[in-house]
Amino acid sequence: MAYNGEMNTESYKKMCGEAAAREVQSGDIVGLGTGSTVYYTIKYLGELTREEGLGIIGIPTSIATEKIARESGIPLGTFEEYQELDIAIDGADQVDPGFNLIKGGGGAHVREKIVATAAKRFIVVADETKIVRTLSMAVPVEVLPFSLGLVMKKLSELGATPFLRLSGNNYFITDNKNYVIDADFGAITNPKKLETEINKIPGVVDNGIFTNLTSEVYIGANYGVKTLRK
Repeated sequence: MAYNGEMNTESYKKMCGEAAAREVQSGDIVGLGTGSTVYYTIKYLGELTREEGLGIIGIPTSIATEKIARESGIPLGTFEEYQELDIAIDGADQVDPGFNLIKGGGGAHVREKIVATAAKRFIVVADETKIVRTLSMAVPVEVLPFSLGLVMKKLSELGATPFLRLSGNNYFITDNKNYVIDADFGAITNPKKLETEINKIPGVVDNGIFTNLTSEVYIGANYGVKTLRK
């Protein structure tokens, strides 16, 4: 589908978010990601639920997503009830040509990775600005508060410049009641190796590098929605 005229990034997000939502079928258990692009997926799924009788159960990845889903009229479930999801849809902060991702700009990456891992099919939605040749943004690392000093030291030893994430004048606190360190490694040439090395550090809950989890990326751009598949 072609789109004419000037379009902004928000329009690209809406296009690809809604396109991915159309992959959901009645009866699906759906992982609902967190962020500004998948927001449009959730709103559209709510519209399909109300107006077309789409029967789904959503598994939200954050408190913020849970609120949006409830407001949109999507019935919600939990991992206690459903350990296997039919499909999950989420955004990304960066996507490289190997379909490796960096996520966690919103601090929800631990729950997002759990949901993505549990899904039979994981679709990533992103506007064209998120597509990069090499992952390079600072890697969000969720850590237990008790371990903060040790994890900062170990990340530095791995070659990172670590920054403790703040929210105003206070520490940023995740939905899991933990801290987030944004670890700047520069260009990441071996995402899988780095993902594994970070997670070996005692006190790390998980980090925002996602590898081998998706084979589908929906990209919104001025020409419409492009779907990349492995």
